Amino acid sequence: MSDLLFIVLYHFIGYRKKVVYANLSAAFPNKSTKEKKQIAKKFYIFLADMLFETIKMSSISAKEVKKRIILTNEQEVNRHFVQGTPIIGTTAHYGNWELGIHRLSIMTKNPVLIIYKPLTNKGFEKIFNNIRSRFHAQMVPMRQTIRQILAHRNQPHISMFLSDQTPVRSEADYFIPFLGQPTLVFLGMEKIAKSTGFPVVYCHIDRIKRGYYACTFTTLFEEPQLTKKHEITEAYHNLLEQYIGEKPELWLWSHRRWKHKPTS
Repeated sequence: MSDLLFIVLYHFIGYRKKVVYANLSAAFPNKSTKEKKQIAKKFYIFLADMLFETIKMSSISAKEVKKRIILTNEQEVNRHFVQGTPIIGTTAHYGNWELGIHRLSIMTKNPVLIIYKPLTNKGFEKIFNNIRSRFHAQMVPMRQTIRQILAHRNQPHISMFLSDQTPVRSEADYFIPFLGQPTLVFLGMEKIAKSTGFPVVYCHIDRIKRGYYACTFTTLFEEPQLTKKHEITEAYHNLLEQYIGEKPELWLWSHRRWKHKPTS
């Protein structure tokens, strides 16, 4: 079914093809047209797989989730929890980040807060959030982030940010070089980490083979309050850029990441 969906998305509908190829051209100016086409096709094959995997999230069992996403080093999260320390988690539109919500929720009995950008269509938002919270993840709209993190500050928990989202221009003004482009970024994750002092842990979801993933945790900063301004945000994007370079087809190229440009 996913193979058929790929044919429809890529060959018949051409879903966001202009955006995908524009993004690839911007990110990889030194790659040939053939190489960029190969990445694009692999991306659409993965996108079709992920759409079906996301649908399956509404009924998949906890046992199957554990089978589909193995944890390579969950002790990296547990060592913080054992110390009674909450965590600022961060990940990206890379691999199956949606299924990663289920895996993280099953991994720990401590609260899992998923920070998300509300959808315009509230009906779809309710459906997606009901699916995402099947294993007790708590869905937190971005504007309620600080309130919810402070409400849980006296117990071990993880607040997970999808930190490569594109901000609204009126809500952000800091650009960093990312994949060769000046990129407007959110600074909220960094500001909250610095103000709370909670360690920043990156969650990398890699694909082992079709339908199977591995999740690896990396503590980026043990004491974020000691970092320089923008250091956390830049470290996050540098690490993500490295992963994208290794397997570019696993990033969400259909997302208009560079629609905002610096004014000077």
